[in-house]
Amino acid sequence: MEVCYQLPVLPLDRPVPKHVLSRRGAISFSSSSSLFGVPDPRQLSQRRGAISYDSSDQTALYIRMLDVRVRSRVGFQPEEKGSHLYLCIDFRTLHSCSDSASSLIPGPGFSSAGPVSGRRLRRLLSFQRYLHSSRLLLGTPHLNPLHILDEDYTGQAKCMLERVATWNFDIFLYDRLTNGNSLVTLTFHLLNQYGLLELFQLDMVKLWRFLVMVQEDYHSLNPYHNAVHAADVTQAMYCYLREPKLAKSLTSCDILLGLLAAATHDLDHPGVNQPFLIKTNHYLAKLYRNSSVLENHHWRSAVGLLRETGLFSHLPAEDGLKMERQLGSLILATDISRQNEYLGKFRTHLDQDDLCLSNASHRHFILQMALKCADICNPCRPWELSKQWSEKVTEEFFHQGDIEKKHKLEVSPLCDSQSNSMGNIQIGFMTYVVEPLFAEWGRFSDTRLSQTMLGHLGLNKASWGGLVQQEGSSSPEEQEPSSPASITMPTPAVTQSEPESASAAEPTAVTTTTPTGETNYKEIPQGSKES
Repeated sequence: MEVCYQLPVLPLDRPVPKHVLSRRGAISFSSSSSLFGVPDPRQLSQRRGAISYDSSDQTALYIRMLDVRVRSRVGFQPEEKGSHLYLCIDFRTLHSCSDSASSLIPGPGFSSAGPVSGRRLRRLLSFQRYLHSSRLLLGTPHLNPLHILDEDYTGQAKCMLERVATWNFDIFLYDRLTNGNSLVTLTFHLLNQYGLLELFQLDMVKLWRFLVMVQEDYHSLNPYHNAVHAADVTQAMYCYLREPKLAKSLTSCDILLGLLAAATHDLDHPGVNQPFLIKTNHYLAKLYRNSSVLENHHWRSAVGLLRETGLFSHLPAEDGLKMERQLGSLILATDISRQNEYLGKFRTHLDQDDLCLSNASHRHFILQMALKCADICNPCRPWELSKQWSEKVTEEFFHQGDIEKKHKLEVSPLCDSQSNSMGNIQIGFMTYVVEPLFAEWGRFSDTRLSQTMLGHLGLNKASWGGLVQQEGSSSPEEQEPSSPASITMPTPAVTQSEPESASAAEPTAVTTTTPTGETNYKEIPQGSKES
C-alpha cells in the first residue's frame, strides 16, 4: 500500500455520515494492536472496521473503528467510556511489507509497491512526521494524536467562528473547543467563506489533507511556535484583509495567498532560533547559507506539502509556480532581522503617498506588511491574551538557553533566564519593534481596528512596566531594567533563496542606556525573532 497520512477517526457512538458512504467505496479490515500503536503492544487486542476512500485518487479518508480489547484469561472487556474519545491511527506506516496490510488493498487503482524503504518514507517528511513515523515503525505510539471529527466544527466552536472577525477572538478557547484543530478548521472556514474553493476549483479532499498535514507539521511541544500561533496569525490576517482599503482592492488570488502564507509562515519550526542552528552546524543552516534559514525552511516545507497533496495540480504549471514564488515572498518577509528594510520602504511610500493598490506589486507589498503585523500582533491583543503569548514565547526562549547551557554553547541573547526577565523582554520588543510597525500601519489604514490595536499596545506596555517595577521593589539588589535608546537594523545583502529580490539577515545592533547614563552595546544575532 502506498504511504498515506494521518486520518481522522470517528468515535464509536458517531455514525458514518451518509454523504461519505454514498460517494466513496469501502474496505473492511482487521488488524493487531502493534500496527495501530496501542499504548501497550503486549495487550491482546483486535480492531475491526472499514476504510472509505475517494474513488478518484484512492486516498483513504474516513475510518470507522470498532474497538474490542481481549485480555488473556479474563475475557471480553469493552472500552471504558471516556477513556479516550478518538483513536489515533497513523497510516503512514501501512505498507505492503505486512501480509495483513497488503490484504487491505483489493480494489482497483491500488498497487502493491513492496516494502517501503526508509529513504522513501523520508522523502517529503518534516521533522514532525518523520519523528512520528519512526516511533510507529518501532511500535511506539506518538504522544500527540490528531483528533478530527468528520464535521469541520460543531457547537460552541461554530458559534465562535461567527465572531472570527473580532479582534478579541480567543484562539486558545477556540483551540480547546476544536480539540486541538484550530488551524485546520479556522483556515478551512475562512477559505470557504471567501468562496475560494469554488473560485479556484480546489478539491475539498486535497485541501483538507493539505491543512491536516500543515497542522501536523507544527511542533505541538513548542510553547510558542506551534499550530495555535499559526491559527492566531491567520485570524489576525483575516482581520487585516477586511480593512476597507484592502477589502476593495485585493484580488481573490491575493486573499488566497495571504491566508495560506499566514497558516504556513512558521511551518515545521524547530523551537530554536537561527543562531542556534548555525552554531550547531545544522544542515538547514548549511542548505540556506546561514541566510533567513528558518523562513526559507518554512516556505520550502509549505511548497512541499502543496506539491505532495496536489492542491494546485489542476492549475497551469506556470500559474502554480508563480503562486509558490509569491507564497515564498510573503513568508520570507516575516524575517524579523529585515524589519528595518520593510519598515523603511513602507514609511517612504506613506510619506510620498504613492501606494497604488491597483498595482499588483504594491498590493503584494501591503500583503507582506499585513503578514508582518499579524506575525507580531500579540502585544496588540487584549491583556488576557497578550500575556499568555508573552509567557509562551519567553518559555521557548529560556528553554533554548537551557539547552545551550547544558551543551556549553554560548547562550543567545534573550534566552538567558538569569539575565533577562519576561517584562524587560516584552517592553523592549514593544517599544522598538512593534510600536514603529503598527504606527505606520495606522497611518496606512486609519481605522477603528488600528486604533484598538495601538490602544491595547499602550495598555499592555504600561502593565508590563508596572510588573517590572513590582519585581524591582521586591528585589532591590537586582539591576534596574535597561531602557533601549535605539535599534538600528542595517540593510542586509541579497538572499539567493528568496523568490524575488530580497535581502539576507544581518545582526541587529542594539544600544542600551541605563538610568545611570552608562551606554552598553549588544548585538542581537540574525534570526532572533519573537514570532
